[in-house]
Amino acid sequence: MNEVIRSAAGKRIGYSACPHDCPSTCALDVELLDAHTIGRVRGAKDNDYTAGVICAKVARYAEREHHPERLTHPLQRVGEKGSGEFRRIGWEDALDLVAEQFVRAEQRHGPEAVWPYYYAGTMGLVMRDGINRLRHVKRYSGFHSTICVNPAYAGFAAGVGQIAGVDPREMAKSDLVVIWGTNAVNTQVNVMTHAMRARKERGAKIAVVDIYMNGTMQQADLPVLIKPGTDGALACAVMHCLFRDGKADWEYLNKYTDAPHELERHLRTRDPQWASAITGASIDTIEAFARLIGERRRAFFRLGYGFSRSRNGAANMHAASCIPAVTGAWQYEGGGAFHINADIYRLDKTLIEGLDAWDRSVRMLDQSRIGAILTGDREALMGGGPVTALFIQNTNPVVVAPDQNVVKRGFARADLFTCVHEQFMTETARMADVVLPATTFLEHDDIYRGGGHQYLIFGPKLVEPPGECRNNHEVVCALAKRLGARHPGFDMTPRELIDHMLRVSKRGTLAELEANRWLDCQPPFRASHYLDGFAWPDGKFRFKPDWPNVPFRSPYRSGPVEAMPALPDHWRSIEEADGEHPFRLATSPARGFLNTTFNETPTSRAQERRPTVMIHPADAAGYGIVDGDMVVLGNRRGTVRLHARLFDGVCRGVLIAESIWPNQAYVDGCGINALTGADPIAPYGGAAFHDNKVWLRRAA
Repeated sequence: MNEVIRSAAGKRIGYSACPHDCPSTCALDVELLDAHTIGRVRGAKDNDYTAGVICAKVARYAEREHHPERLTHPLQRVGEKGSGEFRRIGWEDALDLVAEQFVRAEQRHGPEAVWPYYYAGTMGLVMRDGINRLRHVKRYSGFHSTICVNPAYAGFAAGVGQIAGVDPREMAKSDLVVIWGTNAVNTQVNVMTHAMRARKERGAKIAVVDIYMNGTMQQADLPVLIKPGTDGALACAVMHCLFRDGKADWEYLNKYTDAPHELERHLRTRDPQWASAITGASIDTIEAFARLIGERRRAFFRLGYGFSRSRNGAANMHAASCIPAVTGAWQYEGGGAFHINADIYRLDKTLIEGLDAWDRSVRMLDQSRIGAILTGDREALMGGGPVTALFIQNTNPVVVAPDQNVVKRGFARADLFTCVHEQFMTETARMADVVLPATTFLEHDDIYRGGGHQYLIFGPKLVEPPGECRNNHEVVCALAKRLGARHPGFDMTPRELIDHMLRVSKRGTLAELEANRWLDCQPPFRASHYLDGFAWPDGKFRFKPDWPNVPFRSPYRSGPVEAMPALPDHWRSIEEADGEHPFRLATSPARGFLNTTFNETPTSRAQERRPTVMIHPADAAGYGIVDGDMVVLGNRRGTVRLHARLFDGVCRGVLIAESIWPNQAYVDGCGINALTGADPIAPYGGAAFHDNKVWLRRAA
C-alpha cells in the first residue's frame, strides 16, 4: 500500500487520522506489525497542530483494535431483550432479516416507522454520514442531530455569524490563552500543547474557567472556579470591568459591533459582586480575571463544549464570545475567539448523504429524545406514527442518551425491531434483535475534517478486519440493494465517494490528498479575524442576537427560544437546586473514556477504577459521608448508586460524576444518564448533561 512508509528503524508505518468524537482529529502514525496487527500509535510530528502529541487512549489503540471481545460475526437474538443471548448467523441471512423487518415496518406504519440512528463513534464522513443516503432515498424518519454541538454552535454563531474563528495554531502566539468550559487535558490534548508553547516561548498566561479543579484547571495561572450554568454571569462581570476600567476598545467596538453603547449600559449593574453571588467565584478572582484580559489584548479565547451543555448553554457561549469583541482582541495575531471550525470546509456531501433525494417534508426526530420517541410521546413523534424499527450505527444510546430509564423502556418494547452495527457488545447491542460486526477506522478508507483545527485528513485502510467485520458503507449499500433503494452513491466505493466530494468541492483529488496526507483549509488571516467584517450582512459582531434566526445547519428550532436574553446575561433557565434537590450535578468527561468508547479496554477501566461522584468535604460531612462510601443520587428521573470521592476542588452544592461508564459498572446497573434530562435546549435543541438537580444520601 502506498500509504505505508518504512522508517529509519525499519518499521512499517501507516498514516491515518483519529476518528473519535474529539475536536483534535489527530494526524496519526500507526506501527504495522503485519497485515492484521498494529503496534504503537503516535501523533504525526510533521502535522503542526497534532505536533506529535496524542492522548494516551489512542496511543494504546492496539488494546482496542485487538480486544478479545471484538464482535466478529453477525448475531441474532434468541433470548429475551437485553439477555445477551444470541446465536451466530451468516451475513446474508442477517441482512435479509433486517431488510424484511424494515419492509414490514413500512407496510404497517409507512416509511417513517423506520429510524436510522447514528452519531460520532466515527467522525469519518463516509462511514458516519452514509447512513443518511439510505434514509433519504427510502424516506425514513429524519434525524435531528442534537446530542452534542447545537447549543455551542448556536451560541458562537449568534455573535460571529458562522461557526469559525481564528487559526487555532495562533494559541502559541498569544499573550493570554483563556480555556473556557473544556477540560482539554482530558478531551483535547493538543490545546494544551499550543497553550504551553505560548507560556514557554512568550511568557503567556493561561486562564481556565470550569466547574471543578480538573487537570486543565490545575495547570492554569489563574483558575476560575464557578458553578455549572453561570458562565454568562461571569462573562458579564468581566465585560463590566473592562468598560469600567477603560479597557474596552471603543474604536474597534464602533467599527465592528452592533450595539456597544447599549451593551455598556446594560452591564452597569452586572458587576463582580452581582456575579460572585451567582457563580460562587470570589470578587477578587473575577476582578483578577478581568484585569488579565484587559492588560493582555493578544488574548485567545478557546471556547469549549462543556459549558454549553446547560439549558442556558447557547446564551453562555454567546456571552463568553462577546469578551474579545469588547477588547478588540480579534485584531491581533494570537487574539480573538475560537470554538470549532465547522464552517470552513464547505464540502459537497451530496453523494455521500444522498442529499439530492432528501424530501424535507419527512419528519425530523430529535436524537436526544429517543426515550420519549420510543415510548410513544406524541410531541416527540411530531404527531406521526410510532417508530417500530431502528438501524443504529456509531453510537450507544442506551448509555449515552439522556433520561436513560425512559430510553431503556423504549428499547424493551416487544414490537420494536432493532439492528445494531457495532464493534463491541455494548448495552445498546444487547438490546438488539440483530447485531452486525463493524470495522474500526484502521480497517476501512475514510476522510476526516478537523474540528479543533483546519485540516482535511485521509485515513486509508491499514489492516484487515478480524472475522467477518464489515464497514458501515458496505452494510448500508447491502441493505439498500435488498430494499430496492437506488442512488449512485450505493454503487461507489468509499474512495470513489471521497474523490468525488473533493473534486466537486474544489478541494483537489483523493490522489493529491493521499500523497500530501492532509490539506490545510484555514482561511486567510483577515478572514479568520473578521477584519473585513463578521459573517453578517452588515459585518457587525452581534451583542444583540436574533436567536430565532441564528445561522445553523438545521432549521429545526426547539426549546424556549422566545425567552432567550436580548443581550449577554445570566439566563435563569437552568435546573436550579431546591429544597428537595439541594445539589447540582454535572457529568463531565473522564480522561480514560471518550463517551462510551474505550470503556471496554482494560487500561482505561483500571485508570478510572470505578464510577464515583466528587463531593465537597463540607457537604459530605453534613450527610455523614466519608471518602469511598456508597452513596445514592436521585431526582424525578431516577436514582444512581456510586462511590463518594471527597474533593475540595468543587463548589459547595456541586457534584461531579466523570463518565461515561457502562451501565453494568454501577451497582444497580443504572448509569449516570438516568439523572439527566432530555428536554431540548434553545434555540436548536440539545441535551443538558451538566444541568441537573439531585438529592444525595449515604447508601444504607
